[in-house]
Order: sequence, then structure tokens, then C-alpha cells
Amino acid sequence: MRFLSLIRINEATSQPPTERLLADMGKLMEQMTREGVLIETAGLKPSAEGVLLRLRGGKVSATDGPFTEAKEVIGGYAMLEAKTKEEAIAHTRRFLEVHGEEWDIECELRPLQDYGRCGEEAAAAN
Repeated sequence: MRFLSLIRINEATSQPPTERLLADMGKLMEQMTREGVLIETAGLKPSAEGVLLRLRGGKVSATDGPFTEAKEVIGGYAMLEAKTKEEAIAHTRRFLEVHGEEWDIECELRPLQDYGRCGEEAAAAN
């Protein structure tokens, strides 16, 4: 099963990662990739560089960031492969623990729907 771990941060209080954290995170990501657990991961640029699109009443509106109404924003994500939800939780714990005591972050872990991957259904139809 595939899971998406959404890393939530408070942009107002978050600090940039230290060299030590970057090194420790790099080691963990290499290990999890070798184990076949980590499929993909990335950090996101600040919300000030983003755009929020909304559909309401059939009309789409766009609002430039930063998104001041949001206390916490998605700071990054990790796509995981795990046999069970409990296994995915254990892997996400590893990610959180590498940050140490100076960070205040949380991860929302959700299983992905099994609708097939983008493009697979179109390729199968041809």
C-alpha cells in the first residue's frame, strides 16, 4: 500500500534546517529508499510563493500566498510504501524523530486510493 505523509509546519515559527539535520535526513532517506519504503519526498517553498485556487459555486478564484488564514501549512511530503498502516506509522515516526527536540512539526499520514497511477489507465486503453 502507498501512503502520503504530509509534513505540517508553522511558517511563522519554523527555522531553516541545520547542516546536521540535513545530513541526518539525507542518511535516513537513503536508508528508507534502499529498504523500498521511501518512494519520493520533497520540501515545499514558502506559501508566499504559492497560489491558492478555490472552486465555489462553479467559479474558480486564485489567491496569491502567503496564506495568512492558515496557522499551519504543508512544508513537504513523503510518499511511502508499507504493508500496513502500522508500518507506515513506524516509518513516519522515524522521520519525525530525526528532527530532534528543537522542531515542532506534525505529519498527516493517509493511504492513497487505488485508482491506478496517472497514465496507466490511458495506456491500457490503447
